Amino acid sequence: MVAQALADPIGGLVWGLAATSVIGLPMYAARVRGRAYAIFGLVILLLSFPGALVMHARIVTWLPPALVPAAHAAFACSFLAAGVHLVSLVRARLRGPLFRGFVSIPGMAFIAAGALSGLWLLALLPLRGALHAAGFDATLAALRWLDLAPFAVAAASVVTSMRLPRETVRIRLDDVAHGELVRVPVERHRKASAAPTPERPLRVVQISDPHLGPWQPERTLHSRVAELAAHDPDLVLLTGDFLTMEGMGTPGSLARALAPLRALPGRCFAIFGNHDHESPEEVRSALAANGVRLLVDEEALADTPAGRVQLVGADYVGRGRKEHLAALLDGFPRRDGALRVLMLHDPLGFALVPRDDVDLVLSGHTHGGQLGLVSLGRSWTVLSRTRWPDHGLFGLGRTRLYVHRGTGFYGFPLRIGVPGEMSLLEISRA
Repeated sequence: MVAQALADPIGGLVWGLAATSVIGLPMYAARVRGRAYAIFGLVILLLSFPGALVMHARIVTWLPPALVPAAHAAFACSFLAAGVHLVSLVRARLRGPLFRGFVSIPGMAFIAAGALSGLWLLALLPLRGALHAAGFDATLAALRWLDLAPFAVAAASVVTSMRLPRETVRIRLDDVAHGELVRVPVERHRKASAAPTPERPLRVVQISDPHLGPWQPERTLHSRVAELAAHDPDLVLLTGDFLTMEGMGTPGSLARALAPLRALPGRCFAIFGNHDHESPEEVRSALAANGVRLLVDEEALADTPAGRVQLVGADYVGRGRKEHLAALLDGFPRRDGALRVLMLHDPLGFALVPRDDVDLVLSGHTHGGQLGLVSLGRSWTVLSRTRWPDHGLFGLGRTRLYVHRGTGFYGFPLRIGVPGEMSLLEISRA
């Protein structure tokens, strides 16, 4: 397969681009940006390019000869886009729409497809081996189109990654005590406006993990924040992770993107996520410029049309979380008559919150699981069997946790079956 792929000059170009990226990117990155990013780039390439190369070699063996040059060209352009995108991160900054549309987005989609291709081909090996051993070579030939599944998934996931469903989410805080962490049903309204509730709920807009970057440039985030602010919420609660490498490399961009929040003075509060500690002053200045109060292990009291709300904002810490949360909540005890809300970036800490000390915890961080079946109406994600609450409403004791799927995402370059979230939370007591 490899020899046939290399026989065409453009096929050889594909392998040449891959080899150049794997060798050249780490060397260039180490010299200009440092060892850490060089290792990061090399790991990304080694996770994605081998599967992509094997898939390229397979596909050109069964395509009609007339389509082989086009396949070579498509793979060559994809390898080039992925390499150029990773090189651009050596001097990271927000790029214009042409660069995003022709380099960053197709490059990251190809990186995802390559990573999936390796896993997919390994998963198909037992099936192919069994069919070949049984003499069903004709069936094997008929199933060759299965090779394209990772690319079909990646293409569909580009749409999922760029789309944010608009939702009204109703959270009822009852007194049911759960002995262990359980998923609690939540009422979602997507296609039509929700009917009014008998009592006026607390109306909260949560913005989590906006990750200003290629998938969410400044103009897009500004538009989404403006749309959320137009709900006239009682509170806007931002639960961390505002930037990407590109966002950090473009001072002032976050402040401009969050500008619509200036129309809601005294109603906007934020906490740090893990990525915010990589550029804390940029995040601080952006929030301050738009009247957003940053809570770093602090308390805020907000009087709203639905009653008083006590907000406790937890800073992100990597170690000693149990002791950190216990000291924080002990330092800011429950206020009589106020709804007690803890803003906690990583929902993994929910199980460490002292039992029944908080009414509601608002978190993000997981991007909803990012890979799963949420788009198909199922709650399952790759995090469903882990310790991480992935998305939606959970209960432990009488405390409830809402995990936002994210206003953006970062890390793995695509959302697969798990869209982000643009929601208005309506919170009421049962």
